[in-house]
Amino acid sequence: MILVATWDADDIGRAGLELLGAALSLGGARGEEVGYVSLAGEGAAAAAGEFGATRGFAFAGDLAAFGSEGVVAGLAELVRRLGARVVLLPADELGSETAPRLAERLAGTAVSHVVALEPFDGRLAWTRPVFGGKALATVTAVSEPVVATLRRGAFEPAERRDGSLEVETLPVPDLDGAVELVSSEAPASGAALEDAPVIVSGGAGVGDPEGFAELEELAGLLGGAVGASLAAVDNGWVPPERQVGLTGKSVSPAVYFAFGISGASQHLAGIGGAKAVVAVNTDPDAPIYRVARLGVVMDCREFLSALIGELRR
Repeated sequence: MILVATWDADDIGRAGLELLGAALSLGGARGEEVGYVSLAGEGAAAAAGEFGATRGFAFAGDLAAFGSEGVVAGLAELVRRLGARVVLLPADELGSETAPRLAERLAGTAVSHVVALEPFDGRLAWTRPVFGGKALATVTAVSEPVVATLRRGAFEPAERRDGSLEVETLPVPDLDGAVELVSSEAPASGAALEDAPVIVSGGAGVGDPEGFAELEELAGLLGGAVGASLAAVDNGWVPPERQVGLTGKSVSPAVYFAFGISGASQHLAGIGGAKAVVAVNTDPDAPIYRVARLGVVMDCREFLSALIGELRR
């Protein structure tokens, strides 16, 4: 069996559909069932039947609220019971923290930020970026189960089908006091970076928080979301959940605007899925121009003000 596990609650989000699409493609090639596990509520697991999953599971409580400790404990029991050979997780912060711990618990193999997978010599070949996104490596696992995180935008989402399933409710595992849920906080409002068709990102060249207020306005005019480089996050201009890059989020918008971002390899690793990059920087030799479809060599604040003015008109 191939298991897909997400933090979706009421319905399946884009990330869950991409995981399910990859699992169904893989399951068809291997002739295996595909199960969907919702770690935050029953609704998403029930809906998974409409998109091709054959079995659905949901925990009696929001297991994701307990962080990776709770997720690992819950999934480990289920994977052992089902004899699952592959577990697919989102390549977000919680997924990246969970995958290696779950693989170790199951004596399996963890593979992170996968962008392609295919059968190879009776096993699976997993392709992932290496060297800060400058190259791709294809690897095979020496032990199963394989716990893999899939990068957003790398796989086609599952399409709606005529199907349904009954959701099996699972008890929340006893964590033996290892984790105490003190409080929970809803995510910040605004469009999620992973789902935004347009992302307007700023770096050190934006200069200050006021510059990011202008980026917010531009994102609103374009129907997009605001991202940031590590430098902008380190300066305290934006919260960490807005960071794009190797240690932040991987995104795949139709258009990615990079204002005052030089384009370090760590940042470029997070925007490899963007369909088009527009870069604005005063340095004509900035690495960001190597991946940009359109480059503008000028002060990014001046360009930003001019662009907002044109869009207002």
